Amino acid sequence: MWFCWRLTWCRFVMIDSHDVHFSTLRQAMVEQIAFHASLVSGETGKSELADRVMAVMGAVPRHEFVPDELRAFAYMDNPLPIGFGKTISQPFIVALMTDLLELTPDDRVLEIGTGLGYQAAILSKLARTVYTVEIIGELAREAASRLRKQDCTNVEHRIGDGSHGWPAQAPFDKVIVTAAPELIPTALLHQLSAGGRMVIPAGVEEAQQLMLVRKDGEGLTSTQEILRVRFSKLVTPH
Repeated sequence: MWFCWRLTWCRFVMIDSHDVHFSTLRQAMVEQIAFHASLVSGETGKSELADRVMAVMGAVPRHEFVPDELRAFAYMDNPLPIGFGKTISQPFIVALMTDLLELTPDDRVLEIGTGLGYQAAILSKLARTVYTVEIIGELAREAASRLRKQDCTNVEHRIGDGSHGWPAQAPFDKVIVTAAPELIPTALLHQLSAGGRMVIPAGVEEAQQLMLVRKDGEGLTSTQEILRVRFSKLVTPH
């Protein structure tokens, strides 16, 4: 089905009804994120997330970053499977982790765990450059294709072991990890700039915590537990 709008100079523009539908669902998702943020504010210390983060969550089409058969479920506030035992994170968690980074337009951001590219797409609207690493080649290549289609031209891709980061491009102003190691990888701490922030889930499977890591101007790091979470395990080569 298509909608047709008539302009004043008698030219017709066709609008796919699916786009209208997804836009409505996306705004409902944003409202759900805001509600969820208020519910867990006692743990996170945040009763609401930054306006610019919420605006991007309301603009980036999540349905373009899930398997085709799951597009109808893209705007539910739930993780969804993307293959290879991996998931696209729950929208609230994507928004919270993005908010905790406190991104600026000049930031260079390292993302570990590209998946199908949704988190990278969010980051690309808020930072100067995103460097994203994915260990599963099939996912990395599919993510690169999806990000190109969404004109995310400031995202650089690499296939490799995310626990090693991306030494050739380090240091990074911000680091985000979308899969959980038991311990925060030392390489990622070294690649974080002084004054930088890292958001990472860590811990054994049944006791993971979303962690905020800060590195001060002298290079000393501190960690803060934010919220109990459950992420896929960070895959490293045997």
